[in-house]
Amino acid sequence: MISRRAVLAGTLSAPFVANIAARAQGAADIDVAIIGAGAAGIHAARQARAAGLTARIFEARSRVGGRVFTDTSLGSDFEAGAFYIHWAETNPWAEIAKSLQIEAISDSGLWGGFDVFSNGRRLTGEERSRRRGGFWRLANVLDGEPTAMDMSFGEAARRVSPDQPDAASGMTLLSLGEDADRVSIRDYQRLDSGEDLVLPGGYGRLLARYAEGLDIALATPVTAVDYTGPGIRLETPRGTVRARAVIVTVSVNVLKSGAIRFTPELPAGTRRALEGLGMGALTKLALRFEATKFGQTPWTQFFDSSRPGDLVNFEFWPWGNDLVVAHFGGDYARGVAAMGEAAAVDHMLARLVAILGEDARKAFRGGRLAGWSADPLALGCYSIAKPGEADQRDALAQPVANRLWFAGEASAGAGSMTAGGAALAGARAIAMIRKVL
Repeated sequence: MISRRAVLAGTLSAPFVANIAARAQGAADIDVAIIGAGAAGIHAARQARAAGLTARIFEARSRVGGRVFTDTSLGSDFEAGAFYIHWAETNPWAEIAKSLQIEAISDSGLWGGFDVFSNGRRLTGEERSRRRGGFWRLANVLDGEPTAMDMSFGEAARRVSPDQPDAASGMTLLSLGEDADRVSIRDYQRLDSGEDLVLPGGYGRLLARYAEGLDIALATPVTAVDYTGPGIRLETPRGTVRARAVIVTVSVNVLKSGAIRFTPELPAGTRRALEGLGMGALTKLALRFEATKFGQTPWTQFFDSSRPGDLVNFEFWPWGNDLVVAHFGGDYARGVAAMGEAAAVDHMLARLVAILGEDARKAFRGGRLAGWSADPLALGCYSIAKPGEADQRDALAQPVANRLWFAGEASAGAGSMTAGGAALAGARAIAMIRKVL
Protein backbone atom coordinates (compact mmCIF):
# COMPACT_ATOMS: atom_id res chain seq x y z
CA MET A 1 0.00 0.00 0.00
CA ILE A 2 1.24 3.50 -0.88
CA SER A 3 1.25 5.77 2.15
CA ARG A 4 -0.36 9.20 2.27
CA ARG A 5 3.12 10.66 2.81
CA ALA A 6 4.39 9.02 -0.38
CA VAL A 7 1.42 10.27 -2.38
CA LEU A 8 1.90 13.80 -1.03
CA ALA A 9 5.63 13.70 -1.75
CA GLY A 10 4.99 12.54 -5.29
CA THR A 11 2.33 15.19 -5.86
CA LEU A 12 4.56 17.97 -4.63
CA SER A 13 7.73 16.77 -6.33
CA ALA A 14 6.23 16.32 -9.81
CA PRO A 15 5.93 20.07 -10.61
CA PHE A 16 9.33 20.66 -8.96
CA VAL A 17 11.06 18.12 -11.23
CA ALA A 18 9.16 19.45 -14.24
CA ASN A 19 10.31 22.97 -13.38
CA ILE A 20 13.95 21.88 -13.14
CA ALA A 21 13.65 20.15 -16.53
CA ALA A 22 12.05 23.25 -18.05
CA ARG A 23 14.79 25.50 -16.66
CA ALA A 24 17.46 23.12 -18.00
CA GLN A 25 15.83 23.17 -21.43
CA GLY A 26 15.84 26.94 -21.47
CA ALA A 27 19.49 27.05 -20.44
CA ALA A 28 20.76 24.49 -22.98
CA ASP A 29 22.09 24.59 -26.54
CA ILE A 30 21.48 20.86 -27.06
CA ASP A 31 19.63 18.08 -25.31
CA VAL A 32 22.54 15.67 -24.92
CA ALA A 33 26.28 16.26 -24.98
CA ILE A 34 28.29 13.10 -25.55
CA ILE A 35 31.96 13.06 -24.62
CA GLY A 36 33.82 10.62 -26.86
CA ALA A 37 33.17 9.36 -30.41
CA GLY A 38 33.92 5.70 -29.77
CA ALA A 39 31.50 2.79 -29.88
CA ALA A 40 29.38 4.06 -26.97
CA GLY A 41 29.25 7.66 -28.11
CA ILE A 42 28.39 6.97 -31.73
CA HIS A 43 25.62 4.51 -30.85
CA ALA A 44 24.24 6.84 -28.18
CA ALA A 45 24.06 9.66 -30.72
CA ARG A 46 22.18 7.43 -33.16
CA GLN A 47 19.72 6.44 -30.44
CA ALA A 48 19.28 10.07 -29.41
CA ARG A 49 18.47 11.07 -32.97
CA ALA A 50 15.93 8.25 -33.25
CA ALA A 51 14.30 9.53 -30.03
CA GLY A 52 14.02 13.08 -31.36
CA LEU A 53 16.75 14.49 -29.10
CA THR A 54 19.46 16.84 -30.27
CA ALA A 55 22.90 15.41 -29.54
CA ARG A 56 26.45 16.45 -30.26
CA ILE A 57 29.57 14.36 -29.77
CA PHE A 58 32.77 16.02 -28.57
CA GLU A 59 35.85 14.02 -29.56
CA ALA A 60 39.42 14.87 -28.60
CA ARG A 61 40.92 12.91 -31.50
CA SER A 62 40.85 13.99 -35.13
CA ARG A 63 38.96 10.79 -36.02
CA VAL A 64 36.03 8.75 -34.75
CA GLY A 65 36.15 5.21 -33.36
CA GLY A 66 38.18 5.59 -30.18
CA ARG A 67 39.79 2.25 -29.38
CA VAL A 68 38.19 0.70 -32.46
CA PHE A 69 40.62 1.68 -35.19
CA THR A 70 41.70 0.08 -38.46
CA ASP A 71 45.27 1.27 -39.09
CA THR A 72 46.34 1.58 -42.75
CA SER A 73 49.66 3.37 -42.26
CA LEU A 74 51.80 0.39 -43.37
CA GLY A 75 49.93 -0.07 -46.64
CA SER A 76 48.02 -3.08 -45.28
CA ASP A 77 45.20 -2.99 -42.77
CA PHE A 78 45.48 -4.15 -39.19
CA GLU A 79 43.11 -3.74 -36.30
CA ALA A 80 44.98 -1.55 -33.85
CA GLY A 81 42.17 -1.95 -31.32
CA ALA A 82 39.06 -4.13 -31.17
CA PHE A 83 38.99 -7.08 -33.57
CA TYR A 84 35.95 -9.23 -32.75
CA ILE A 85 32.22 -8.66 -32.76
CA HIS A 86 31.80 -10.83 -29.66
CA TRP A 87 28.54 -12.65 -28.83
CA ALA A 88 27.19 -11.67 -32.23
CA GLU A 89 23.72 -13.01 -31.44
CA THR A 90 22.99 -9.91 -29.32
CA ASN A 91 25.84 -7.55 -30.22
CA PRO A 92 24.42 -4.44 -31.94
CA TRP A 93 27.43 -4.17 -34.25
CA ALA A 94 26.45 -7.41 -35.98
CA GLU A 95 23.08 -5.97 -36.96
CA ILE A 96 24.60 -2.58 -37.79
CA ALA A 97 27.14 -4.22 -40.13
CA LYS A 98 24.30 -6.10 -41.81
CA SER A 99 22.23 -2.95 -42.24
CA LEU A 100 25.21 -1.16 -43.82
CA GLN A 101 25.97 -4.18 -46.03
CA ILE A 102 29.43 -4.58 -44.49
CA GLU A 103 30.69 -8.15 -44.51
CA ALA A 104 31.04 -9.90 -41.14
CA ILE A 105 32.14 -13.53 -41.06
CA SER A 106 32.68 -16.21 -38.42
CA ASP A 107 36.13 -16.34 -36.89
CA SER A 108 36.13 -20.15 -37.07
CA GLY A 109 38.16 -20.18 -40.28
CA LEU A 110 40.93 -17.93 -39.02
CA TRP A 111 43.32 -20.66 -38.06
CA GLY A 112 46.79 -21.46 -39.30
CA GLY A 113 48.23 -23.53 -36.47
CA PHE A 114 50.56 -22.46 -33.68
CA ASP A 115 53.92 -23.05 -32.09
CA VAL A 116 55.40 -22.16 -28.69
CA PHE A 117 58.87 -20.78 -27.96
CA SER A 118 60.92 -19.68 -24.99
CA ASN A 119 63.43 -16.94 -25.76
CA GLY A 120 63.35 -18.00 -29.41
CA ARG A 121 63.75 -21.74 -28.66
CA ARG A 122 60.92 -24.03 -29.75
CA LEU A 123 59.50 -25.93 -26.77
CA THR A 124 59.53 -29.71 -26.71
CA GLY A 125 56.31 -31.69 -26.99
CA GLU A 126 56.46 -32.52 -23.28
CA GLU A 127 56.83 -28.84 -22.30
CA ARG A 128 53.92 -27.85 -24.51
CA SER A 129 51.73 -30.63 -23.14
CA ARG A 130 52.42 -29.58 -19.55
CA ARG A 131 51.51 -25.97 -20.28
CA ARG A 132 48.38 -27.01 -22.14
CA GLY A 133 47.24 -29.08 -19.17
CA GLY A 134 47.50 -26.11 -16.81
CA PHE A 135 45.60 -23.94 -19.26
CA TRP A 136 42.69 -26.37 -19.61
CA ARG A 137 42.38 -26.89 -15.86
CA LEU A 138 41.99 -23.15 -15.43
CA ALA A 139 39.61 -22.96 -18.41
CA ASN A 140 37.35 -25.53 -16.73
CA VAL A 141 37.16 -23.32 -13.64
CA LEU A 142 36.17 -20.34 -15.77
CA ASP A 143 33.46 -22.32 -17.55
CA GLY A 144 31.99 -23.57 -14.26
CA GLU A 145 29.90 -21.83 -11.64
CA PRO A 146 31.11 -18.39 -10.51
CA THR A 147 33.64 -18.67 -7.71
CA ALA A 148 32.33 -18.10 -4.19
CA MET A 149 35.10 -15.60 -3.52
CA ASP A 150 35.92 -12.69 -5.82
CA MET A 151 39.55 -13.71 -6.04
CA SER A 152 42.17 -12.93 -8.65
CA PHE A 153 42.88 -15.05 -11.72
CA GLY A 154 46.28 -15.80 -10.25
CA GLU A 155 44.86 -17.13 -6.98
CA ALA A 156 42.36 -19.32 -8.83
CA ALA A 157 45.15 -20.75 -10.98
CA ARG A 158 47.34 -21.53 -8.00
CA ARG A 159 44.47 -23.47 -6.41
CA VAL A 160 43.72 -25.67 -9.44
CA SER A 161 47.13 -25.87 -11.08
CA PRO A 162 49.88 -24.98 -8.59
CA ASP A 163 52.57 -26.47 -10.80
CA GLN A 164 51.66 -24.25 -13.74
CA PRO A 165 51.62 -20.60 -12.62
CA ASP A 166 51.97 -19.43 -16.22
CA ALA A 167 48.51 -20.69 -17.18
CA ALA A 168 46.62 -17.74 -15.73
CA SER A 169 49.28 -15.25 -16.76
CA GLY A 170 49.14 -16.32 -20.40
CA MET A 171 45.37 -16.14 -20.43
CA THR A 172 45.02 -12.69 -18.89
CA LEU A 173 48.01 -11.04 -20.57
CA LEU A 174 46.77 -11.86 -24.07
CA SER A 175 43.03 -11.50 -23.50
CA LEU A 176 42.83 -8.70 -20.92
CA GLY A 177 46.27 -7.15 -21.17
CA GLU A 178 46.87 -7.41 -17.43
CA ASP A 179 48.72 -9.50 -14.86
CA ALA A 180 46.66 -12.38 -13.47
CA ASP A 181 46.92 -11.18 -9.86
CA ARG A 182 45.29 -7.84 -10.73
CA VAL A 183 42.11 -9.16 -12.35
CA SER A 184 38.87 -10.36 -10.74
CA ILE A 185 37.97 -13.85 -11.89
CA ARG A 186 34.32 -13.33 -10.94
CA ASP A 187 34.08 -10.32 -13.25
CA TYR A 188 35.50 -12.38 -16.10
CA GLN A 189 33.16 -15.30 -15.41
CA ARG A 190 30.04 -13.20 -15.84
CA LEU A 191 30.98 -11.90 -19.28
CA ASP A 192 28.66 -12.75 -22.17
CA SER A 193 29.74 -15.40 -24.67
CA GLY A 194 28.52 -16.61 -28.04
CA GLU A 195 29.51 -16.55 -31.68
CA ASP A 196 32.39 -14.26 -32.64
CA LEU A 197 32.38 -12.43 -35.97
CA VAL A 198 35.18 -10.54 -37.67
CA LEU A 199 35.19 -7.83 -40.32
CA PRO A 200 37.49 -8.35 -43.32
CA GLY A 201 36.94 -4.71 -44.28
CA GLY A 202 37.91 -3.38 -40.85
CA TYR A 203 36.08 -2.78 -37.57
CA GLY A 204 37.19 0.83 -37.55
CA ARG A 205 35.62 1.41 -40.96
CA LEU A 206 32.31 0.04 -39.67
CA LEU A 207 32.23 2.66 -36.89
CA ALA A 208 33.27 5.41 -39.29
CA ARG A 209 30.42 4.51 -41.66
CA TYR A 210 27.91 4.39 -38.81
CA ALA A 211 29.05 7.81 -37.59
CA GLU A 212 28.44 9.53 -40.94
CA GLY A 213 25.95 12.37 -40.71
CA LEU A 214 26.10 12.74 -36.92
CA ASP A 215 26.91 16.05 -35.22
CA ILE A 216 30.53 15.42 -34.17
CA ALA A 217 33.06 18.03 -33.11
CA LEU A 218 36.47 16.43 -33.77
CA ALA A 219 39.68 17.66 -32.13
CA THR A 220 37.48 19.15 -29.41
CA PRO A 221 38.33 17.77 -25.96
CA VAL A 222 36.01 18.54 -23.07
CA THR A 223 38.10 19.75 -20.16
CA ALA A 224 35.42 20.60 -17.59
CA VAL A 225 31.80 19.74 -16.82
CA ASP A 226 29.82 21.96 -14.43
CA TYR A 227 26.45 20.52 -13.47
CA THR A 228 25.58 22.93 -10.64
CA GLY A 229 23.08 25.05 -12.57
CA PRO A 230 19.95 24.24 -14.57
CA GLY A 231 21.98 23.75 -17.74
CA ILE A 232 25.16 21.64 -17.70
CA ARG A 233 28.18 23.61 -18.92
CA LEU A 234 30.95 21.91 -20.87
CA GLU A 235 34.24 23.70 -21.43
CA THR A 236 36.13 23.04 -24.68
CA PRO A 237 38.91 24.86 -26.55
CA ARG A 238 36.20 26.14 -28.90
CA GLY A 239 34.09 27.62 -26.15
CA THR A 240 31.36 26.70 -23.68
CA VAL A 241 28.45 24.44 -24.60
CA ARG A 242 25.31 23.95 -22.51
CA ALA A 243 23.36 20.69 -22.45
CA ARG A 244 20.42 19.21 -20.57
CA ALA A 245 22.21 15.88 -20.06
CA VAL A 246 25.75 14.58 -20.53
CA ILE A 247 27.01 11.11 -21.44
CA VAL A 248 30.67 10.52 -20.62
CA THR A 249 32.23 7.66 -22.59
CA VAL A 250 35.96 8.23 -22.02
CA SER A 251 38.01 5.43 -20.49
CA VAL A 252 38.31 4.65 -16.79
CA ASN A 253 41.93 5.75 -16.66
CA VAL A 254 41.24 9.03 -18.46
CA LEU A 255 38.53 9.76 -15.90
CA LYS A 256 40.89 8.89 -13.05
CA SER A 257 43.62 11.10 -14.55
CA GLY A 258 41.55 14.25 -13.96
CA ALA A 259 41.58 15.19 -17.65
CA ILE A 260 37.95 16.26 -17.20
CA ARG A 261 37.19 18.42 -14.16
CA PHE A 262 33.72 17.91 -12.66
CA THR A 263 31.90 20.56 -10.61
CA PRO A 264 30.69 19.61 -8.11
CA GLU A 265 33.05 16.73 -7.45
CA LEU A 266 31.68 13.36 -8.51
CA PRO A 267 29.84 11.57 -5.69
CA ALA A 268 31.67 9.11 -3.47
CA GLY A 269 29.95 6.11 -5.06
CA THR A 270 31.18 7.03 -8.53
CA ARG A 271 34.70 7.73 -7.30
CA ARG A 272 34.73 4.43 -5.43
CA ALA A 273 33.60 2.61 -8.58
CA LEU A 274 36.43 4.15 -10.58
CA GLU A 275 38.99 3.12 -7.97
CA GLY A 276 37.74 -0.47 -8.11
CA LEU A 277 38.36 -0.63 -11.83
CA GLY A 278 41.56 -0.44 -13.80
CA MET A 279 42.67 -0.88 -17.39
CA GLY A 280 44.71 -3.52 -19.11
CA ALA A 281 47.53 -2.73 -21.51
CA LEU A 282 46.91 -5.13 -24.39
CA THR A 283 49.15 -3.76 -27.12
CA LYS A 284 49.62 -4.52 -30.80
CA LEU A 285 52.64 -3.88 -32.94
CA ALA A 286 52.58 -4.60 -36.67
CA LEU A 287 55.72 -5.52 -38.61
CA ARG A 288 55.68 -5.42 -42.43
CA PHE A 289 57.79 -7.78 -44.52
CA GLU A 290 58.40 -8.06 -48.23
CA ALA A 291 58.88 -10.97 -50.64
CA THR A 292 58.72 -13.80 -48.09
CA LYS A 293 56.22 -15.58 -45.84
CA PHE A 294 58.84 -17.54 -43.83
CA GLY A 295 56.96 -20.75 -44.62
CA GLN A 296 53.98 -19.71 -42.48
CA THR A 297 50.32 -19.67 -43.54
CA PRO A 298 47.91 -16.83 -42.70
CA TRP A 299 46.74 -16.69 -39.07
CA THR A 300 49.58 -18.89 -37.76
CA GLN A 301 50.36 -18.01 -34.12
CA PHE A 302 53.83 -18.09 -32.56
CA PHE A 303 53.89 -17.66 -28.76
CA ASP A 304 57.21 -16.61 -27.24
CA SER A 305 58.24 -15.87 -23.66
CA SER A 306 61.68 -15.37 -22.16
CA ARG A 307 60.69 -14.43 -18.62
CA PRO A 308 57.49 -14.09 -16.55
CA GLY A 309 55.18 -11.44 -17.95
CA ASP A 310 56.77 -10.90 -21.38
CA LEU A 311 54.61 -13.33 -23.39
CA VAL A 312 54.12 -12.28 -27.02
CA ASN A 313 51.78 -13.75 -29.62
CA PHE A 314 53.07 -13.21 -33.16
CA GLU A 315 50.17 -13.53 -35.60
CA PHE A 316 51.27 -14.11 -39.20
CA TRP A 317 49.69 -12.60 -42.31
CA PRO A 318 46.15 -11.71 -41.15
CA TRP A 319 43.78 -11.65 -44.16
CA GLY A 320 46.73 -12.81 -46.27
CA ASN A 321 48.51 -9.46 -46.05
CA ASP A 322 52.23 -8.78 -45.50
CA LEU A 323 52.10 -8.10 -41.76
CA VAL A 324 53.05 -9.98 -38.61
CA VAL A 325 51.11 -8.52 -35.70
CA ALA A 326 52.55 -8.92 -32.20
CA HIS A 327 50.10 -8.98 -29.27
CA PHE A 328 51.34 -8.51 -25.69
CA GLY A 329 50.11 -7.07 -22.40
CA GLY A 330 50.73 -6.20 -18.76
CA ASP A 331 53.64 -4.23 -17.41
CA TYR A 332 55.83 -5.57 -20.20
CA ALA A 333 53.52 -3.92 -22.75
CA ARG A 334 53.47 -0.68 -20.77
CA GLY A 335 57.26 -0.64 -20.84
CA VAL A 336 57.44 -1.33 -24.57
CA ALA A 337 54.83 1.33 -25.36
CA ALA A 338 56.73 3.84 -23.23
CA MET A 339 59.83 3.31 -25.39
CA GLY A 340 58.23 5.19 -28.26
CA GLU A 341 57.40 3.70 -31.62
CA ALA A 342 60.87 3.43 -33.19
CA ALA A 343 62.45 1.70 -30.18
CA ALA A 344 59.41 -0.52 -29.67
CA VAL A 345 59.50 -1.69 -33.30
CA ASP A 346 63.23 -2.48 -33.05
CA HIS A 347 62.65 -4.40 -29.83
CA MET A 348 59.82 -6.53 -31.20
CA LEU A 349 61.62 -7.17 -34.48
CA ALA A 350 64.60 -8.50 -32.51
CA ARG A 351 62.32 -10.95 -30.68
CA LEU A 352 60.89 -12.25 -33.95
CA VAL A 353 64.34 -12.47 -35.53
CA ALA A 354 65.41 -14.67 -32.60
CA ILE A 355 62.76 -17.15 -33.77
CA LEU A 356 62.97 -16.82 -37.57
CA GLY A 357 66.63 -15.94 -38.07
CA GLU A 358 68.42 -12.94 -39.60
CA ASP A 359 66.67 -13.33 -42.96
CA ALA A 360 63.62 -11.81 -41.30
CA ARG A 361 65.53 -8.61 -40.62
CA LYS A 362 66.54 -8.38 -44.28
CA ALA A 363 62.90 -8.64 -45.38
CA PHE A 364 61.62 -6.11 -42.83
CA ARG A 365 60.10 -2.92 -44.30
CA GLY A 366 58.48 -1.03 -41.40
CA GLY A 367 56.50 -1.20 -38.20
CA ARG A 368 53.61 0.45 -36.38
CA LEU A 369 52.88 0.56 -32.65
CA ALA A 370 49.34 0.68 -31.22
CA GLY A 371 50.29 1.37 -27.62
CA TRP A 372 47.01 2.28 -25.92
CA SER A 373 48.57 2.47 -22.45
CA ALA A 374 50.84 5.32 -23.60
CA ASP A 375 48.04 7.10 -25.48
CA PRO A 376 46.86 10.01 -23.27
CA LEU A 377 43.36 9.76 -24.75
CA ALA A 378 43.02 6.10 -23.73
CA LEU A 379 45.63 5.20 -21.06
CA GLY A 380 44.83 1.51 -21.52
CA CYS A 381 43.14 -0.98 -23.82
CA TYR A 382 39.91 -1.71 -21.92
CA SER A 383 38.73 -1.97 -18.36
CA ILE A 384 39.32 -4.70 -15.82
CA ALA A 385 37.75 -5.13 -12.39
CA LYS A 386 40.27 -5.58 -9.61
CA PRO A 387 39.97 -8.64 -7.32
CA GLY A 388 37.10 -8.07 -4.92
CA GLU A 389 35.67 -5.25 -7.04
CA ALA A 390 33.46 -7.06 -9.57
CA ASP A 391 30.36 -5.06 -8.51
CA GLN A 392 31.91 -1.69 -9.33
CA ARG A 393 30.85 -1.83 -12.97
CA ASP A 394 27.20 -1.63 -11.94
CA ALA A 395 28.02 1.21 -9.55
CA LEU A 396 29.68 3.19 -12.35
CA ALA A 397 26.59 2.78 -14.51
CA GLN A 398 24.42 4.68 -12.01
CA PRO A 399 23.50 8.21 -13.17
CA VAL A 400 24.80 11.19 -11.23
CA ALA A 401 21.96 13.52 -10.21
CA ASN A 402 20.01 12.26 -13.24
CA ARG A 403 22.23 14.56 -15.29
CA LEU A 404 25.48 12.69 -15.92
CA TRP A 405 25.77 9.17 -17.29
CA PHE A 406 28.98 7.16 -17.55
CA ALA A 407 28.44 4.89 -20.53
CA GLY A 408 31.21 2.82 -22.06
CA GLU A 409 32.58 -0.69 -22.01
CA ALA A 410 33.56 -0.27 -18.34
CA SER A 411 29.91 0.14 -17.29
CA ALA A 412 28.50 -2.50 -19.63
CA GLY A 413 28.16 -5.34 -17.08
CA ALA A 414 28.26 -8.68 -18.90
CA GLY A 415 29.24 -6.86 -22.09
CA SER A 416 32.25 -5.14 -20.58
CA MET A 417 35.61 -5.02 -22.38
CA THR A 418 33.89 -5.02 -25.79
CA ALA A 419 32.73 -2.53 -28.39
CA GLY A 420 29.35 -4.24 -28.33
CA GLY A 421 29.00 -3.67 -24.60
CA ALA A 422 29.99 -0.04 -25.06
CA ALA A 423 27.26 0.43 -27.66
CA LEU A 424 24.65 -1.15 -25.38
CA ALA A 425 25.74 1.10 -22.50
CA GLY A 426 25.31 4.15 -24.72
CA ALA A 427 21.83 3.02 -25.74
CA ARG A 428 20.83 2.42 -22.09
CA ALA A 429 21.96 5.92 -21.16
CA ILE A 430 19.77 7.46 -23.87
CA ALA A 431 16.79 5.36 -22.74
CA MET A 432 17.18 6.74 -19.20
CA ILE A 433 17.72 10.29 -20.43
CA ARG A 434 14.49 10.16 -22.43
CA LYS A 435 12.58 9.46 -19.21
CA VAL A 436 14.23 12.34 -17.39
CA LEU A 437 13.96 14.92 -20.17
